[in-house]
Amino acid sequence: MKIILLGAPGAGKGSVAAPLTTKYNIPHISTGDIFRQNIREQTELGIRAKAYMDRGELVPDEVTMSIVGDRLSKPDAVSGFVFDGFPRTIAQADALEGLADIDAVINLEVPFEILMRRLTGRRTCTACGNITHIDWQADNNCVKCGGGLYQRDDDNEATVNSRLTEYNNKTKPLIDYYQGKGKLVSINGNQTVSEVYAELERIICQISR
Repeated sequence: MKIILLGAPGAGKGSVAAPLTTKYNIPHISTGDIFRQNIREQTELGIRAKAYMDRGELVPDEVTMSIVGDRLSKPDAVSGFVFDGFPRTIAQADALEGLADIDAVINLEVPFEILMRRLTGRRTCTACGNITHIDWQADNNCVKCGGGLYQRDDDNEATVNSRLTEYNNKTKPLIDYYQGKGKLVSINGNQTVSEVYAELERIICQISR
C-alpha cells in the first residue's frame, strides 16, 4: 500500500501515520523528520535545510528529491509506504511519478485558526525529542522523561503564518493535481486522532477491494 497523506502543517498527518505504518508494516516517510535529523547531526544537507525551514520556506525540490529517491531504494519501502509532508509541489509530484505508483492520496482538511493553535502551541523536549502541546501540559516538563520543553524556531507565530501561506500557495494545488488523477480522498482532520484514523481505515479497505 503506497499512500500520501496530504494536508497543511499541523493537520495531524504524523499522528495518523504512526498506527497506519504499524498495522501494515510499512515505513512512515517524513521528509521533515529526515531534515531535522540532518539538522541535529549538522550535516551539509541539514545546514542547507535549516536556513529554509527557519524562514518558513520549503526546502528546494532538488534537495528534497535526492533524499526521497534514496529512501525509496531501501528494502523496507518495497512493499509500500506512507508519505507525510511529501510531495509539496507539483514538480515534486511529477518527479514522484517516475519513482512509485501511488495507490491513494488522503487530504486532511483543518481550518486555518485550528492549525495556528496546534502549531504555535507545540513544545519539544530538549532531552528525548518528545513533542507535546501547551494545552496538554501542567508545567514545562516532558511527561515522558521530565526534560525541559522548548518551542522550535519554526513553531513561532510569524513562521507558522509563513508556513501556512507557503502551503496554500505551493502545496494546495496538489489537491487539484491528484483529484484529476482520481486518487484524492478528503476527510475532516478536525477530529480526534482515532476518528481520523477510522476514516483512513475505511478508505484503505475500499481501495484494497
